[in-house]
Amino acid sequence: MIIDLLTTPARQAAVESETEHRPWPVPDEPWTMAQTWDDLLFAHWRVPAEAIAQLVPQGLEVDQHDGSAWLGITPFVLTGLRIRGTFPLPRVSTFPELNVRTYVTAEDKPGIWFFSLDAASRVAVEGARRIYKLPYFYARMAAERRGDGVDYSSSRFDASGKSFEANYRPTGTPFHAEPGSLEWFLTERYCLYAVDHGKLHRADIAHPLWPLQTAEAEIRSNSMPPAELATDGAPLCHFALRQDVLIWPLRPL
Repeated sequence: MIIDLLTTPARQAAVESETEHRPWPVPDEPWTMAQTWDDLLFAHWRVPAEAIAQLVPQGLEVDQHDGSAWLGITPFVLTGLRIRGTFPLPRVSTFPELNVRTYVTAEDKPGIWFFSLDAASRVAVEGARRIYKLPYFYARMAAERRGDGVDYSSSRFDASGKSFEANYRPTGTPFHAEPGSLEWFLTERYCLYAVDHGKLHRADIAHPLWPLQTAEAEIRSNSMPPAELATDGAPLCHFALRQDVLIWPLRPL
């Protein structure tokens, strides 16, 4: 654990020098937050673009691939959470997180719109709501490694009844998505969008190319998507063992 706390910041900081694959340069200003995402599942469903368009704010164009918009659910374990210039703190910097997302563009910069983000850290939830204006929720969560798979559960503490339970595992060897492919469209995103006081904002993100693997998932329950979006059928699944991420401040468009 001590070794991880010392080596993780160096691996995270190195991300800033891996820029060849990015569609635009990293910002001139310093990044403010670093995270590492472990044992991540991308579960994606095709959804009608017109249905997504009713749920995202004005100023965002819904991205489509082969005529479809996509809804993603991404459970993972967040580790190495830290502010620039600090080291991760034991216990505080590691917790499960689960995101519900879709894909949008503003000012020719494709990025992510989050419908919700659940985390098992009350401190992280409050901090992200205040600093990044994101719809974070505090949840009872668990992620347990079982062989090469992960058993994952999340249940929100509020009265919404939002929950997710699944077991997932990689089934293929790691690969990098090809530009223009569906895998690239779903994963290689370098900013997030949020709204603060009615105005659209963007925060830049940096990470290496995703080390993707094909995956399978047994989803036992899933009430996370917005009620307007049906997630019928089996999702398209990918797994990533680890991803180091840098995040810049939220800025108005």
